[in-house]
Amino acid sequence: MPSIFLHLLKQIIRSIKMKKIIEKIVPNPGKPHMVGDGFRVVNYIPGAGISPQRVSPFLLLDFNAEYDFGPSNHKRGVGVHPHKGFETVTIAYKGTVAHHDSAGGSGIINSGDVQWMTAGSGILHKEYHEEAFSKKGGPFEMVQLWVNLPKKDKSTPPHYQELTAARMGKLELPDLAGVVNVIAGNFNGVAGPAETYSPVNLFDIRLNEGGEVSTTIEAGHNTALLVVNGNVEVNGAEASEHNFVLFKNEGEEIHIKSRDKSVVLLLSGEPLNEPIVSYGPFVMNTQEEISQAIEDFNQGKFGVLTD
Repeated sequence: MPSIFLHLLKQIIRSIKMKKIIEKIVPNPGKPHMVGDGFRVVNYIPGAGISPQRVSPFLLLDFNAEYDFGPSNHKRGVGVHPHKGFETVTIAYKGTVAHHDSAGGSGIINSGDVQWMTAGSGILHKEYHEEAFSKKGGPFEMVQLWVNLPKKDKSTPPHYQELTAARMGKLELPDLAGVVNVIAGNFNGVAGPAETYSPVNLFDIRLNEGGEVSTTIEAGHNTALLVVNGNVEVNGAEASEHNFVLFKNEGEEIHIKSRDKSVVLLLSGEPLNEPIVSYGPFVMNTQEEISQAIEDFNQGKFGVLTD
């Protein structure tokens, strides 16, 4: 009898260790603020007390929950501004976003599309509601991530990836449970199109009511998810709409079950384990590098871009 009990106990412990353990669930972090006049966001990283080192390589996560901006005579958005040392990733859920940068990159993304801009050695860019969408107005919903670059890649030439919905890796889940759009990394054998400088997974998971999905992510990855729409159960814990779930670096399996029709953004990355020194739109490894970034910007080395 004791041996049977011990065997069952080991099985229970093994099953617990397999699942990624949830460190905390962050509710909607509060009142939205405007970025420019076109992005009404709440901030989860680092605004919810989650430091960039804790979720490296992710530096920032801003979420524009669905909001109807209404028609406008001008293109709402953010004017020309610089970046250096990291990447900006914009995921469109509703509405249309346009982008231009001083390296010649430009594009328009609609629902399901992603803009992935590598600022690298320094770039100017602007992003705004696409002209036709601005004139018509309507629901707007998006996420912007900042992804840090390893020290060795911070001076890489700036460039831009336009990742349309048609290019995404796509995994249709069994029993009409839903679909996973793979932006970066690999989800259950399906690869995404984004080219990254360190191991990063970025998954747009869309579940129908009662839909379930499981995947494994390396225990050492910093891993989190945002409930964009709906309500889900994650590894046995309830996560409501706009909750942000941070996992401990323990276990590998993540199981998500939808209570209703839901959209979840699951992200993970291998920690860079390098110093982070930031000053506004510049993210480097030392204060001296920040000073050099400011000097390069003032000397016009980021190129030219007009509003």
